[in-house]
Amino acid sequence: MSTHQTSQPKSPPPRPAEKTPRLLADNRKAGFDFEYLEQFEAGVVLLGTEVKAIREGRINLRDSYARVERGEVWVYNIHISPYSHRGYAEHEALRRRKLLLNRAEIRKLIGRTVEKGLTLVPTKMYLKDGRVKINLALARGKKAHDKRETIKRRESDRETRAAVKERVVRR
Repeated sequence: MSTHQTSQPKSPPPRPAEKTPRLLADNRKAGFDFEYLEQFEAGVVLLGTEVKAIREGRINLRDSYARVERGEVWVYNIHISPYSHRGYAEHEALRRRKLLLNRAEIRKLIGRTVEKGLTLVPTKMYLKDGRVKINLALARGKKAHDKRETIKRRESDRETRAAVKERVVRR
């Protein structure tokens, strides 16, 4: 009388969750054109080929913006190029995409975007726990003098770093 144990198929070891989000795209121009007042993290409703194209880095956030329409938040002008290994499935590159925020955040955005001069700008797109997320900023447009001030600050920081680096090298 032998005891036979049935072995169950081994499941693969659990993958560790990503500790830091992996940056997929950055909208640096928005930081120059807008002053960020508040930031939100939102999920994005995407098609499968869009997700694959985004993972390949085929995304551009420049000139993109978001709007609240009928209680939902939509993002416009995010260019996602077609996936390189697509078959028959293809997506439209510049279609509007729905953002996933909770109701309280949407209500807050509705109230704030009605204010004069405030807009919603996507600043970053990244992978967090295997999901594509957008960092959305409630922003106010900068005036020309504010932009000049930003340029001056950036140049002075660059000069300071160069001077410190030169000083360290001489020692």
